Amino acid sequence: MPMNAPRLAPDQHLQPADPVHLADGAVSIGGRPVLRGIDLAVHSGEFLALMGANGSGKSTLVRALTGLHPLTAGTLELFGVPLPDFHDWQRIGFVPQRASAASGVPASVWEVVASGRLTRRRLLRPLSRDDRAAVDEALAVVGLTDRARDGVSHLSGGQQQRVLIARALAGRPDLFFLDEPNAGVDLANQRALADALGHLKGRGATVVLVAHELGPMAPLVDRAVVMRDGRIVYDGLPLDDHAVPRVGLEPDLGGHTHHRDAAHHDHTPHVGSPLDGDSVRNEGGS
Repeated sequence: MPMNAPRLAPDQHLQPADPVHLADGAVSIGGRPVLRGIDLAVHSGEFLALMGANGSGKSTLVRALTGLHPLTAGTLELFGVPLPDFHDWQRIGFVPQRASAASGVPASVWEVVASGRLTRRRLLRPLSRDDRAAVDEALAVVGLTDRARDGVSHLSGGQQQRVLIARALAGRPDLFFLDEPNAGVDLANQRALADALGHLKGRGATVVLVAHELGPMAPLVDRAVVMRDGRIVYDGLPLDDHAVPRVGLEPDLGGHTHHRDAAHHDHTPHVGSPLDGDSVRNEGGS
């Protein structure tokens, strides 16, 4: 090391980058601003709940964080790598909003979950022993081992949502995004989803959960971020479901707020991700 080189703290070079770091992010759809001035870092091993009313921008933000929506302003890094240079998509799992595991294709539950291993192996290469173990483990985590050979179209909506979570789990991601997994799901399946995500959290994965209400998942949450009108209005300790609608309107709820307009920037080119095919294009949603 040269004599005049800056000295690093003993563990400074060992500190991993945040899985997600978005600075001054903005998204427009059809020329209409949807997100403005978003600053968000998601830390390793954190379970973050992204909350807010329908139309607040939650789902749009998640699609931007997964490369499914181009930023019109700001910069995004995944695991310390700028989005245009990021190719390590097997580290990311994504369960889109209101998706169906069946998709009109006759397939068994096991086959759908096995498709989650595609980013971990070469195209057309047979499943390895490790692939099969990952699929079986994912099915066990979501409580569907006994339905593995059933046609996925025969499952209830809540069970199909669990299949989609198992598919993402099978890839053994480090960063996991879920967009409203509880929407339209009965309480029994909500509890099963919470158990599966508790297993994921216990494994040390980073989880970003988009939710209107948390229900049985509330005990898992380390941090809440609340959106209103395309901006972050709260970022702090977990909130009760009943408190979320008041955030940004009442000053006594703590956290911190963002109120600055995004400046005009050059447009950032869209960088497609392998998650594109799974995205449910519900642009006017949450």
